[in-house]
Amino acid sequence: MTTDDPPTYAERVDITPAARALLERLEAQHGPLMFHQSGGCCDGSSPMCYPRGEFRTGAQDVRLGYVAGTPFWMSVSQFEYWQHTHLTVDVVKGRGSGFSLEAPEGVRFLIRSRLFDEAEEARLRPTERGG
Repeated sequence: MTTDDPPTYAERVDITPAARALLERLEAQHGPLMFHQSGGCCDGSSPMCYPRGEFRTGAQDVRLGYVAGTPFWMSVSQFEYWQHTHLTVDVVKGRGSGFSLEAPEGVRFLIRSRLFDEAEEARLRPTERGG
Protein backbone atom coordinates (compact mmCIF):
# COMPACT_ATOMS: atom_id res chain seq x y z
CA MET A 1 0.00 0.00 0.00
CA THR A 2 1.34 3.43 -0.91
CA THR A 3 0.38 6.71 0.71
CA ASP A 4 -2.01 7.29 -2.24
CA ASP A 5 -3.96 4.08 -1.56
CA PRO A 6 -7.15 4.44 0.46
CA PRO A 7 -6.99 2.79 3.89
CA THR A 8 -8.42 -0.70 4.30
CA TYR A 9 -10.48 -0.55 7.45
CA ALA A 10 -11.49 -3.34 9.77
CA GLU A 11 -15.26 -3.09 10.14
CA ARG A 12 -16.78 -2.82 13.61
CA VAL A 13 -20.09 -4.47 12.74
CA ASP A 14 -21.31 -7.21 10.40
CA ILE A 15 -24.51 -9.20 9.80
CA THR A 16 -25.29 -12.90 9.36
CA PRO A 17 -27.02 -14.14 6.20
CA ALA A 18 -30.22 -14.91 8.17
CA ALA A 19 -30.31 -11.44 9.71
CA ARG A 20 -29.60 -9.88 6.30
CA ALA A 21 -32.55 -11.76 4.77
CA LEU A 22 -34.86 -10.52 7.53
CA LEU A 23 -33.52 -6.99 7.20
CA GLU A 24 -34.21 -7.06 3.45
CA ARG A 25 -37.81 -8.25 4.05
CA LEU A 26 -38.35 -5.50 6.63
CA GLU A 27 -36.86 -2.90 4.30
CA ALA A 28 -39.24 -3.99 1.52
CA GLN A 29 -42.14 -3.36 3.93
CA HIS A 30 -40.93 -0.22 5.73
CA GLY A 31 -38.39 1.49 3.46
CA PRO A 32 -34.86 2.44 4.57
CA LEU A 33 -33.99 1.23 8.07
CA MET A 34 -31.48 1.83 10.85
CA PHE A 35 -30.21 -0.05 13.90
CA HIS A 36 -29.66 1.49 17.32
CA GLN A 37 -28.32 -0.20 20.44
CA SER A 38 -28.77 1.90 23.56
CA GLY A 39 -27.64 -0.28 26.42
CA GLY A 40 -30.61 0.88 28.47
CA CYS A 41 -33.02 -1.21 30.48
CA CYS A 42 -35.22 -4.02 29.18
CA ASP A 43 -34.13 -4.86 25.64
CA GLY A 44 -31.81 -1.84 25.37
CA SER A 45 -28.75 -4.02 25.01
CA SER A 46 -30.26 -5.62 21.89
CA PRO A 47 -30.04 -3.91 18.51
CA MET A 48 -33.33 -2.23 17.69
CA CYS A 49 -34.45 -1.83 14.08
CA TYR A 50 -36.41 1.30 13.16
CA PRO A 51 -37.47 3.09 9.99
CA ARG A 52 -34.54 5.37 9.17
CA GLY A 53 -35.09 8.80 10.68
CA GLU A 54 -37.78 7.64 13.12
CA PHE A 55 -35.21 7.29 15.92
CA ARG A 56 -33.31 10.54 16.23
CA THR A 57 -29.60 10.23 16.88
CA GLY A 58 -27.61 12.93 18.59
CA ALA A 59 -24.20 13.72 20.03
CA GLN A 60 -24.73 10.90 22.54
CA ASP A 61 -24.76 8.32 19.68
CA VAL A 62 -21.95 6.80 17.61
CA ARG A 63 -22.36 5.28 14.14
CA LEU A 64 -20.20 2.15 14.07
CA GLY A 65 -20.74 1.50 10.38
CA TYR A 66 -23.25 -0.11 8.06
CA VAL A 67 -24.66 -3.62 7.75
CA ALA A 68 -26.24 -4.45 4.40
CA GLY A 69 -26.39 -0.70 3.69
CA THR A 70 -28.19 -0.02 6.98
CA PRO A 71 -26.54 2.33 9.50
CA PHE A 72 -25.76 0.84 12.91
CA TRP A 73 -25.75 3.31 15.82
CA MET A 74 -24.88 2.80 19.47
CA SER A 75 -25.09 5.08 22.48
CA VAL A 76 -21.73 6.55 23.51
CA SER A 77 -22.00 4.99 26.98
CA GLN A 78 -22.58 1.55 25.45
CA PHE A 79 -19.73 2.10 22.97
CA GLU A 80 -17.33 2.63 25.87
CA TYR A 81 -17.89 -1.04 26.77
CA TRP A 82 -17.95 -2.41 23.21
CA GLN A 83 -15.25 -0.35 21.44
CA HIS A 84 -12.75 -3.23 21.37
CA THR A 85 -15.35 -5.73 20.16
CA HIS A 86 -16.46 -6.81 16.69
CA LEU A 87 -20.26 -7.07 16.61
CA THR A 88 -22.32 -9.33 14.38
CA VAL A 89 -26.07 -8.78 14.05
CA ASP A 90 -27.89 -12.12 14.08
CA VAL A 91 -31.52 -13.20 14.40
CA VAL A 92 -33.11 -15.88 16.61
CA LYS A 93 -36.63 -17.08 17.33
CA GLY A 94 -38.34 -15.39 20.23
CA ARG A 95 -39.82 -12.08 21.25
CA GLY A 96 -37.70 -9.02 21.73
CA SER A 97 -38.85 -5.47 22.16
CA GLY A 98 -42.23 -4.47 20.81
CA PHE A 99 -40.57 -1.30 19.46
CA SER A 100 -38.22 -3.04 17.03
CA LEU A 101 -39.63 -3.79 13.56
CA GLU A 102 -38.90 -7.53 13.67
CA ALA A 103 -41.09 -8.13 16.77
CA PRO A 104 -44.26 -9.13 14.82
CA GLU A 105 -42.20 -11.76 12.95
CA GLY A 106 -41.70 -13.85 16.11
CA VAL A 107 -37.94 -13.30 15.99
CA ARG A 108 -35.47 -10.83 17.43
CA PHE A 109 -32.17 -9.36 16.41
CA LEU A 110 -29.27 -9.95 18.78
CA ILE A 111 -25.55 -9.27 18.90
CA ARG A 112 -22.80 -11.86 18.77
CA SER A 113 -19.39 -10.50 19.66
CA ARG A 114 -15.69 -11.20 19.77
CA LEU A 115 -12.68 -9.07 20.69
CA PHE A 116 -10.70 -7.51 17.86
CA ASP A 117 -7.23 -8.89 17.35
CA GLU A 118 -4.28 -6.46 17.35
CA ALA A 119 -4.15 -6.19 13.56
CA GLU A 120 -7.86 -5.29 13.40
CA GLU A 121 -7.52 -2.77 16.26
CA ALA A 122 -4.82 -0.97 14.28
CA ARG A 123 -7.14 -0.59 11.25
CA LEU A 124 -10.55 0.14 12.81
CA ARG A 125 -12.90 2.30 10.81
CA PRO A 126 -13.40 5.67 12.55
CA THR A 127 -16.77 6.19 14.19
CA GLU A 128 -19.05 9.15 13.57
CA ARG A 129 -21.12 11.03 16.16
CA GLY A 130 -24.79 11.74 15.57
CA GLY A 131 -26.15 15.18 15.53
